[in-house]
Amino acid sequence: MKADEIAALVGARVEGDPAVELSGVAPLERATGSDLSFLSNPKYREAALSSAAGALLASSAVDLPGKTVLVCADPYAAFAKVVMHLHPPRRRPPGVDPTAILAADVTVAPSAYLGPHVVVGAGSTIGEGAQVEAGCVIGDLCTVGVDCHLYPRVVLYDRTSLGDRVILHSGVVIGADGFGYAFEVGRHLKIPQVGRVVVEDDVEIGANSTVDRGALEETRIGGGTKIDNLVMVAHNVHVGPHCILVAQSGISGSTHLGHHVIIAGQSGAVGHIRIGDGARVGAKSAVTHDLPDGAFVTGHPAQDHRRWLKERALAGRLEELFQRLKRVEAKIGKEEDRA
Repeated sequence: MKADEIAALVGARVEGDPAVELSGVAPLERATGSDLSFLSNPKYREAALSSAAGALLASSAVDLPGKTVLVCADPYAAFAKVVMHLHPPRRRPPGVDPTAILAADVTVAPSAYLGPHVVVGAGSTIGEGAQVEAGCVIGDLCTVGVDCHLYPRVVLYDRTSLGDRVILHSGVVIGADGFGYAFEVGRHLKIPQVGRVVVEDDVEIGANSTVDRGALEETRIGGGTKIDNLVMVAHNVHVGPHCILVAQSGISGSTHLGHHVIIAGQSGAVGHIRIGDGARVGAKSAVTHDLPDGAFVTGHPAQDHRRWLKERALAGRLEELFQRLKRVEAKIGKEEDRA
């Protein structure tokens, strides 16, 4: 593609040679003359200036003299669109593999693909353009929406509902029992988990992540939310739209997340709390109470990020302060002895 064609694709303006041919994408340091790269962080300006890339996506061409620049408001987002255009997701041709096992009343759209050894339970529906890869198991009364993509060995328990364009990576389990027990006469009595899971449109869930079904009602993942690998979402949790849950994070039962919440890696939240709209939880943090809209917390237990930074700075001076205190005490002791 020529630079001006890519610019039209992402709504950019070309500064430089609009006819330069670009056939690939690459990072600044490895790009060649036929590659497109991007500059979204000013600290990489020198790398951009020395890059051999045929063209760059950037927010301005002023600091990139001699370069062909596709000027746009958000270079990183534009780069993502170009990569998607040049490397579209693999799609299998429509059809049901002969080894797949489908209940008699399953509905499969003509444009869907079901791979080897897929199992689909009674009353389930597979939507138009869905891609269900090898070894997936879909329980009874499930719905898989339009253009969903289930990578190999995804499991949907009974009555799971996926919206449109949902992506589930290998090993994802949706709808397993929530972790609920009553203690009776020295033993743990299982509380049946009879709810379900609803995953709304445009959600992506990474490999080996789990979303438990509700105890009585539903667990819900809001539209546009992105969940990383190895994340656990417990029963009755409601995750709002466009949230980010990063690797090895966990949300305990009946906790509600607002919209655009970010839970960083290896962080968690206790049950039965609300995390407000736009809240951010720093890495390795433990949220133990409600968070207001827009909060930014870090630590264990999680607290206001600025306060946490101050406490960490003070903690780094504890040895110095301790030695000063010992010297003061020694001086006072000598003065008391002289008295």
